[in-house]
Amino acid sequence: MKAIQLEKPEAFRVIDVPEPSAPGPGDAVVRIHRVGICGTDFSGYLGKMPFFSYPRIPGHELGVEVVAVGPGVANVKPGDRCSIEPYINCQKCYSCVRGYTNCCMHHQTLGVHCDGGLQRLFTIPARKLHVSSKLTYDQLALVETLGIGCHAVNRAAPKPSETILVIGAGPIGLSAIVFAKLSGARTIVLDINEQRLAFCRERMGIEHTVRADGTELKRIEDLTAGNWADVVIDATGSNKSMVNAMNFVAFAGKLVFVGITNQEIAFTQPLMHRREMSFLASRNALTAEFTQIIRQIEDGMIDTKPWITHHAGFDEMIELFPKWMKPETGVIKAVVEIE
Repeated sequence: MKAIQLEKPEAFRVIDVPEPSAPGPGDAVVRIHRVGICGTDFSGYLGKMPFFSYPRIPGHELGVEVVAVGPGVANVKPGDRCSIEPYINCQKCYSCVRGYTNCCMHHQTLGVHCDGGLQRLFTIPARKLHVSSKLTYDQLALVETLGIGCHAVNRAAPKPSETILVIGAGPIGLSAIVFAKLSGARTIVLDINEQRLAFCRERMGIEHTVRADGTELKRIEDLTAGNWADVVIDATGSNKSMVNAMNFVAFAGKLVFVGITNQEIAFTQPLMHRREMSFLASRNALTAEFTQIIRQIEDGMIDTKPWITHHAGFDEMIELFPKWMKPETGVIKAVVEIE
């Protein structure tokens, strides 16, 4: 069976891997139909993702079909279409027993810490499968991306009367925008790329966008009547942006870091102290958030049409992957079809 492996940074290769055997207790074998490509995959390719290990079969945004289940599995059956929750947790550590399965102390993300979905068949704990009879494989592959934004917004728990500033309008920032809007809060988007900001206005329905051009501090101050944003979500993964983000936070406001950087983050303390800010990290998503997102897509609360801008076959991916990272290609979300 063919698989695509990232042998080392900037070096994909096609390898042969054995097909999975019959699933054991609690497991399921799934047929991979769609693999979404995200910023984590790009960072892993460039060698900039701190949690990535090599060699690795990438792929954690997955739309799959169940082909076999092991003893004791009751939540799925062969033929079910599913999204995979790719965060493999131990269920026993201090984090897991308190319900924080997204940051298990022995956490393994498919395609990052252990091999993922760029292969035809795969064995997965059945508890990590989320069924939908209504969603397409493309939509199911989007659920994990949406989960990252959903969890980031849930961490901040915004109120409808508040203002949220999302910094960075890449896929993770866009996913945060979806749930910022669903919260009822007023949403502002800041990015350096006018093409992305236009996408936010035209396809995401965002009224207020600001380009980072040296005047953004004054413009956001004006948009918030000098009060700044109650919630700031930085989805850039840029240490410079993450440090600067605190300038936009309101008194008693919250700053959520959902992007990841290898670089040091350093800031002066008086502004944080004076405004009594809360700094929050956001990692992965919770099981209940996968269920929530699937239902919201099924009910029409989340429009997935704007998301997938590029498709590729399995045999095309290695050639196209570096091109997807170039801003001029206009990639919002690329999806690999494994047929």
